[in-house]
Amino acid sequence: MEILKKPLITEKISAMNENGVYGFIVEKTAKKPEIKRAVEKMYGVKVVDVRTMRYAGKSKTRYTKAKVVSGFTNAFKKAIVQVAEGEVIDFYGEI
Repeated sequence: MEILKKPLITEKISAMNENGVYGFIVEKTAKKPEIKRAVEKMYGVKVVDVRTMRYAGKSKTRYTKAKVVSGFTNAFKKAIVQVAEGEVIDFYGEI
C-alpha cells in the first residue's frame, strides 16, 4: 500500500511552504505515524507535526442530450505535514 499518493500544489499550500508546512494526498486508511514515517523516508526530513483531514465525495449531475448523468467525485484524505526548522522538501527538483 502506497501511503503518499501525491503532493498538494495549491496556492494556499505553496504559501505555507515558506514556513516548512507541506500538503499531501494520502491513502484513506493511513494513520498519522504511518504518514510521518513515509514522509521522513521518502524526502529525508524530520517531521514535527502531522494534521489530517478527510473529504467525502460530492454528488455531481451532468445534463446531456440523451439523459441526466449522476455520480460522485472521489473521497480522499489530505495530510498537512510540518517539517523541522531549516529543512525543505523540494517537489520541483526532479523536473
